[in-house]
Amino acid sequence: MNTTTASRLWLVLAFAAVYFVWGTTYLANLFALKAIPPFIISALRYVIAGLLLGVLAYSRSQSFPKAQEVRDLTISGILMLVGGSGLVVVAEQYISSGSAAVIVATEPLWFVLLDYPRWKLYFSNKKIVAGLLIGFSGIVLFAQFTPVPKGIQTANTLLGTALVLAAAILWVIGTLFTARRIQPGRYTFWHTTIQLLAAGAFAGLIALINGEWQRFEPQSVPLMAWGGLAFLIVFGSLIAYLAFAWLVTVQPPAIVSTHTYVNPVVAVLIGWLAVGEPITGLQIVALVIVLAGVVLTQLSQVRAEG
Repeated sequence: MNTTTASRLWLVLAFAAVYFVWGTTYLANLFALKAIPPFIISALRYVIAGLLLGVLAYSRSQSFPKAQEVRDLTISGILMLVGGSGLVVVAEQYISSGSAAVIVATEPLWFVLLDYPRWKLYFSNKKIVAGLLIGFSGIVLFAQFTPVPKGIQTANTLLGTALVLAAAILWVIGTLFTARRIQPGRYTFWHTTIQLLAAGAFAGLIALINGEWQRFEPQSVPLMAWGGLAFLIVFGSLIAYLAFAWLVTVQPPAIVSTHTYVNPVVAVLIGWLAVGEPITGLQIVALVIVLAGVVLTQLSQVRAEG
């Protein structure tokens, strides 16, 4: 296998991971939340994944990032993994896993809204503006049409939706920050290790401040909840996030964010099949509207930049 073929294969595998594996992590969050508080989930997930990845990076004698890169990676890790993924876990106490994934699908829309240097290019394009309006209209409709799910700790559609929207915004800010600060071609496992450990430590601090560690009883956690956490560590962080962290250094952020087209479909179907999360016809209509807005925005954005 030549170098070009190998590179293409890694690209395909990495995109497959962020497309499909991440779509299943929403359900894993629900399983873990049955007995583990949300920020403890994030703390354990990221610290364990970071330590395992650090051992791999050390065994391969990969060069450690410079001090400035460590600082930037720490900031981006906290923004993306605590503010982004971590808030999604918190939100899934109030809304279904499928609903959370659909709201996260607005990430490409936030890339347009938050990428200030390209505003003039984007907002002079009527199709991009139309895509933004369509996408956010779909989110409003989806929240309106979503029935109260069974098994949720405290159903609150408005709060859950607001938390996931905040998570999507913070994830995009962190992604843009990473893409602009980390030079392409310099990626090593240490980069993701630093992000994971920084996020784990920060999530652990939040858990300490809000009293989660005091309430946490590991001996009372059922096997299903530990299984959900293990899935998040291995598949969510060591496979999918590692793939994403590499992709964002070799592909445009807006292209990498296309995983949001597939993730909600996977999450909604898995949630329905595995735990009977409700799916209504109006929800499906709203999901189609969201994805239509995202696709229109994305395609128009790529053409505008091309």
